[in-house]
Amino acid sequence: MNRLWWLGLCWSGALLAAEGDAVLRCERIFDARSAQMQAGPVWLVMRDGKIAEVSRQAPAAEVSQSGQSCLPGLIDLHTHITNEGGPNRYIERFTVEPISVALRATGYARATLDAGFTTVRDLGDSNNISVALRDAIKAGWIDGPRIYTSAKSIATTGGHADPSNGQKSGLTPHPGPAEGVINGPEQAYQAVRQRYQDGADLIKITATGGVLSLARNGLNPQFSQAEADAIVAAAKDYGFTVAAHAHGVEGMKRAILAGVTSIEHGSYMNDEIMELMIDRGTWYVPTMLAGWWTAEKAKEPGYYPPVVAAKARAISPQIEKTFAKAWKAGVPIAFGTDSGVSPHGMNAKEFELMVAAGMPPAKALQAATWNGAQVLQLQAELGSLDVGKWADVLVVDGDPSQTIEDIHRVRLVYKGGELVSHGPAEGDPP
Repeated sequence: MNRLWWLGLCWSGALLAAEGDAVLRCERIFDARSAQMQAGPVWLVMRDGKIAEVSRQAPAAEVSQSGQSCLPGLIDLHTHITNEGGPNRYIERFTVEPISVALRATGYARATLDAGFTTVRDLGDSNNISVALRDAIKAGWIDGPRIYTSAKSIATTGGHADPSNGQKSGLTPHPGPAEGVINGPEQAYQAVRQRYQDGADLIKITATGGVLSLARNGLNPQFSQAEADAIVAAAKDYGFTVAAHAHGVEGMKRAILAGVTSIEHGSYMNDEIMELMIDRGTWYVPTMLAGWWTAEKAKEPGYYPPVVAAKARAISPQIEKTFAKAWKAGVPIAFGTDSGVSPHGMNAKEFELMVAAGMPPAKALQAATWNGAQVLQLQAELGSLDVGKWADVLVVDGDPSQTIEDIHRVRLVYKGGELVSHGPAEGDPP
């Protein structure tokens, strides 16, 4: 017992569970702050959506459920929960109605929750569907994880996330700040203010080219320093954090110097960038799953357009090398998958890739719990199984702090104290 929160486990009396409480017996419990799995048994009492008590004393009340390993609900900091990739992704915005996209997204939300992820950041959508999905989940109309969304990503003309990329001239009007495309600091302010009006929770910029956009360069910087500075300054005015998609070094550097909260992907991060991130406390969200998935799919003829397949083969394998080096260097790392590039519900595959690249299993679990809460600036509510926090609990068979593959063995998922899942249905993504 190495921390104060374990004082709750040292009571001499019986656990004081009340009628209507959910009581969970855990054979092991994960201390996300210290990244240690503690031996049990331990009982968690959930009341009014929060963790009310944590104790080693058996309760007088009936135990609702039991399980082998209890962890905080997982946090995926990089999803696109309203879409899922495939050979038709580049034409769907011309062929699929927004209402159909929204209805389909309810299944993606369910799959994410079933995999044990109770909180996600959504980093880029269209038609503000992620905002509506967030609100529908919050209202209890549908099941899904707690969503914090950037709504439409902010890009520059011709850059990654410019919705007119790959179109013939004149097919649609030139997008501007309202559509998330800016040129110059003044338009940067306009775009942030539009995201505020749209109901976003944070800002996402595409600081460099990307893999899946229909442009040949995936590395070039796409915001001037003045534009990046303006985005972050405007975001601060509205209480937003900023996540920066970035593969190339110069775009990463400009984003970090501007003061973004996190670098997403970071494929070609070098020593200078790692030192900057350590010095400034900038989080690295590696999205190794996206790299692995796109590299695999690029082998299939016709799955991606040729310009995209070439970038996937060149950039995606680099992420594994960068992650291994960043972990050893001490760069702050939090968990994110870019799910939507890969199938929703497959999010936990990221853990296996992180561990294969050198991160200990318990540290990978910490990246998706305590570290994720810090990136969201919600560590007072999320990320650890402390009294007073939201009762988001994942119960799995086995011990994923020793054998990371056990994270797939989902038995129970609680969100806000409610039992919302018994894990994926047979045949769902592992």
